[in-house]
Amino acid sequence: MYHDLTKGSISRSLLLFALPMMAGNLLQQFYNIADTLIVGRVLGKNALAAVGSSYTLMTFLTSIFLGLSMGSGALFSIYRGKGDERALKSSIAHACGLILAVTLVLNAVVYIFIDPILSFLRVPEEVWGGMREYLLIIFAGLLATSLYNFFSCLLRALGNSTVPLVFLAVSAILNIAWDLLFVAVFHWGIAGAAYATIFAQYVSGIGILLYVLFRCRSLFPERKDLCFDGGILKEIAGLSSLTCLQQSVMNFGILMVQGLVNSFGATTMAAFAAAVKIDTFAYLPVQDFGNAYSTFIAQNYGAGKWKRMDRVLIRRGTKESFAISTAFSLVISALVFAFAAPLMQIFVSSAETAVITSGVRYLRIEGAFYFGIGCLFLLYGYYRAIKRAEMSVVLTVISLGTRVLLAYVLSATFLGETGIWMAIPIGWILADLTGLLYMRKTW
Repeated sequence: MYHDLTKGSISRSLLLFALPMMAGNLLQQFYNIADTLIVGRVLGKNALAAVGSSYTLMTFLTSIFLGLSMGSGALFSIYRGKGDERALKSSIAHACGLILAVTLVLNAVVYIFIDPILSFLRVPEEVWGGMREYLLIIFAGLLATSLYNFFSCLLRALGNSTVPLVFLAVSAILNIAWDLLFVAVFHWGIAGAAYATIFAQYVSGIGILLYVLFRCRSLFPERKDLCFDGGILKEIAGLSSLTCLQQSVMNFGILMVQGLVNSFGATTMAAFAAAVKIDTFAYLPVQDFGNAYSTFIAQNYGAGKWKRMDRVLIRRGTKESFAISTAFSLVISALVFAFAAPLMQIFVSSAETAVITSGVRYLRIEGAFYFGIGCLFLLYGYYRAIKRAEMSVVLTVISLGTRVLLAYVLSATFLGETGIWMAIPIGWILADLTGLLYMRKTW
């Protein structure tokens, strides 16, 4: 189902478009949650620490593909809003070639430099072997992740958020089933969790590729669209590279925090691994709502409503979007604060009291400020959609720079690991204030 976000009720259209994206990305988290849950329960604390730290690294790597795909998607939405089918098809061909090349190069690099990467992350000796084994397998799934991200961003940019959900639902179910089979039944250890994940990733990646090839022929570039167009490539490179930089800076900052967390030992690593899964799951809906809002802005921008109607539609949509995101964030914050301990016990045994205590502290400090990250996702989407992706980079540098700097400073005091958790919401709030003030100024 395709949604035209230039017409009709703004809130209703945004919610209907965003709901399949929310459901899809919640399912996507089952890839990592299944690994964390089964590994933590079956294989113990060190295995949980290894898989959890690997997740942070993989998030950084996939953020590069996701950034390129999201940047390209904003351009696809603009061309769809303009009704320029030739430029749309040509941009799809150029973006696909660019992202595929980046994926192959990055895949080779991470295999070559796996040991220096582990050293950079300050992985403890007792976790090193398991994490290395897991990564050597999971890296093979980067191509599948790239395929899925590109084609799902393509479909969502054009108003179809349902089909990506279907492929994710199938692969999430398969991932959980294979996790149980390989780890709990076959006893393949950490390697079994990695195999389960990459098999599921290829199901979603190849599946959505075949869907676009056979069911969306009108979107697929023809021979004449494959001719090199320097202007379109420049637009894609400009928008995608900035979005990619924004995503990469964000996740590189998280990766540096992961290195600091690792220095506190396996207990803190395990707590962080479990808490981050809960954390990501909690604010994922507002992240997807931010992406839906970005598509709304981009389609209206492309349709010329940025200049017509004194931007009334876009302003109203922006106000309604911020209100919805904030309301949802406050509800989720209250739930996470109240149920922090039971949520941690989903991933770790109740006997691991030190791990649970550390994780609860993290969730209650950061979880109280989910409205901050919800606002930041909307700002990222807004600036990406109006072709000011450089502002998203600035906000990310402010958010993550503050977070990393304060994490290292505060953790060196009597606060210890609590200082790391406190640094996160401070970075969000500073970036929000900057982004909102700049938005008000430009309006």
